[in-house]
Amino acid sequence: MQQETARLEIRSLRRVFEGRAVVDDVSLRINPGQVTCLLGPSGCGKSTTLRMIAGVEMQDSGEIFVDGRLICDTVFRVPPEGREIGLMFQDFALFPHLSVAENVAFGLKSGTKTDKRARVRELLRRVDLLRFIDEYPHQLSGGEQQRVALARALAPRPKIMLMDEPFSGLDNRLRDGIRDETLSILKEEDTAVLLVTHEPDEAMRMADEIALMRDGKIVQQGAPYNVYTRPVDRAAVAFFSDTNVLHAQVQGALAQTPFGRFLAPGHADGTAVDIVFRPQHVRIDFDRNGQGPKPTATDGTAARGVVKRARFMGNESLVEFAMDYDGSELRVTVPNVFLPRVGTPLWLTIRRDKCFVFKALTQGAE
Repeated sequence: MQQETARLEIRSLRRVFEGRAVVDDVSLRINPGQVTCLLGPSGCGKSTTLRMIAGVEMQDSGEIFVDGRLICDTVFRVPPEGREIGLMFQDFALFPHLSVAENVAFGLKSGTKTDKRARVRELLRRVDLLRFIDEYPHQLSGGEQQRVALARALAPRPKIMLMDEPFSGLDNRLRDGIRDETLSILKEEDTAVLLVTHEPDEAMRMADEIALMRDGKIVQQGAPYNVYTRPVDRAAVAFFSDTNVLHAQVQGALAQTPFGRFLAPGHADGTAVDIVFRPQHVRIDFDRNGQGPKPTATDGTAARGVVKRARFMGNESLVEFAMDYDGSELRVTVPNVFLPRVGTPLWLTIRRDKCFVFKALTQGAE
């Protein structure tokens, strides 16, 4: 079956600064109406990748295609204004001396004055800002300015929208609503979207596909559910949430821990492994009533910990334990309010189906 032509395709992009590859062999395909989030920590190469696609930075190698048409390699280059690519950034970059209507119309290079005015009014109506058509940016709130920036970016009907942390300047009360509204409009326009963010929650909320980036490379790519539930390595787990780690050694495809044995297929005997799990997947076993650990079919063996600290976080409580077996810290999240006293001993078990076993970062404990 022939693969659908991607709206945006980048192949093996590479950019080197001072001998260091800040973007190293990055490839992506984004279809019309698809939102892909390039997710990773600061300095991993996300924004540099975006700038190369936009045409404001030249790659050292690799190719960029729009609708199957080459727009840039190391010899041929379509200028930024000819790429049919829209841009949105954190600072909005509205022109303070132009009205809202003039800002939105700025990118409209063709059409009659009447046509341009109609397009401006259409977009401002869609972002619910038509009443501000003759106002100036300084008269608007941050959220309103962000919507004007979206309307301006959409005005020329770009095939692709590149978004670099566009919502990070908004306060939390506004952010979710404006993100959802922006996403709805972009999908209605059938625009291919590449969103750069360092916030996993934003990527999970907005993306059809996440490309997790680290040290200039895409280390994992897929639907948000798959990236979250099938992480490629320990760092990928930790990027999305807090983690707990048990250190063990494999014998007979099993790793022995104070919580019982864990399956470790594919790891040779003697291999040091890290068993990684999230705080929400630890169970506090109130049924033991001070009795010793008993194996269970789903959660293995219980291990005892003593409460060091408990805090209410809003939707859940975070409880930190010092484990009896070696004094190490283990974090547990519990729905709603659960604030046991410091020094309270409790039995804990771990959901086997929510654990990840990786080759240890270092041999033995950290």
